[in-house]
Amino acid sequence: MADLDTANRKKLDKEQFAYVDREGTGHLPVNDEAHVRNAIARWNQTDFPSKTAKEQARRKILAAARRHNIDVSDDGMVAKPAAT
Repeated sequence: MADLDTANRKKLDKEQFAYVDREGTGHLPVNDEAHVRNAIARWNQTDFPSKTAKEQARRKILAAARRHNIDVSDDGMVAKPAAT
């Protein structure tokens, strides 16, 4: 995966993260193919403050995967809508 050090991470636009918390910290960067793959793998391991935030992050990850031509397994956790 491409290294994303602190300085480069701060340069990313907030839209390049699947989730941005209340303090403005971005989580699960989706700025390139490697980070999208990592976000897919880590999405279900990430603590979100609400089901809504988790669902919005899931959708952003899937959109980024489509942009980077990454196939997401239909049975994968990030491919399924969050259970209510």
